[in-house]
Amino acid sequence: MAEPITIEDIYKLFQASQQAADRRIGEIERILAELAEADARRAAETERRTAEFAAETERRTAEFVAETERRNAEAERWEAQAKQETEQLKKIVAQTSREVANLTTRWGRFVENLVEPAVVSLFRQRGIEVHYTSNRVKSSQPGLAMEIDILAENQDELVLVEVKSRLAQDDVDAFIAKLRRFKQAFPPRYQNYHVYGAVAGIEILQGVDAYAYRRGLFVIKQAGESVVIANNAQFQPVSW
Repeated sequence: MAEPITIEDIYKLFQASQQAADRRIGEIERILAELAEADARRAAETERRTAEFAAETERRTAEFVAETERRNAEAERWEAQAKQETEQLKKIVAQTSREVANLTTRWGRFVENLVEPAVVSLFRQRGIEVHYTSNRVKSSQPGLAMEIDILAENQDELVLVEVKSRLAQDDVDAFIAKLRRFKQAFPPRYQNYHVYGAVAGIEILQGVDAYAYRRGLFVIKQAGESVVIANNAQFQPVSW
């Protein structure tokens, strides 16, 4: 026969159940505390990373703004420098244009006021009578186009005068090439003429006058307010 259950037995069972419940509650509270601690750590880490990201973003933004301002300032400086250089270039171009115009004027005056009026007397002194003079005589034949600065002639002789502001050896060579083609470029009536060449210059580079002599050309130089033929009396011009 089973022993009867007493109140003491029931109380012990109750105590055992209560203790087990307390343990389960304690375990749940521990787990909840660990979860809360983990959430706190995650929240703190998230807040730290957010703060770092914000700081990095702010730093990069500041660097970008500073670099943009620096580049803008540099662009403005280059623009101002370019504007200044453009103004200087305009002044140089204007000055050059004035100098070229002045040189052109000097060249024109040298031809019109000195060389052309003196051609008749200069070549008459060298035994070449001049009956007619013309300036800037042009041929437009294809492949033979040329311009003669001054052309002096009589019935059977021509003197072609090339005038340069600054006479160089290349100018002499180019003029000789022009002399060789002259009879092809101009009217047939000149075919039996004796054609002579003369070079004139406001400035004649050193040695160019002697070079022109050797090539059989007259050399006309400025002498004060007039011009002279610089070749000596024994000079014999080449007939082209």
